[in-house]
Amino acid sequence: MLKWLKESDRWKHLLGGIGIGLFANSLYCAAYAGIGIAGALELKDTTWYGYWDWIDFSITLVGVGIGWGIHFLIFSLLF
Repeated sequence: MLKWLKESDRWKHLLGGIGIGLFANSLYCAAYAGIGIAGALELKDTTWYGYWDWIDFSITLVGVGIGWGIHFLIFSLLF
């Protein structure tokens, strides 16, 4: 699993997505920002390397979901 995450900097996509989800104010904000940033990252990859990587795009969104889940648990338990 770690070897797979190290391919194509997938771990950076995952951590970046988690950061987006953690600091978003709402689920809508997390989804909107996550999709926008994942798309921008893949547009950059398309421009530089010539291909769109759907796995990286998806991993970013999974990270957003994980981050938002952590955010939701923290704030629903504390407040």
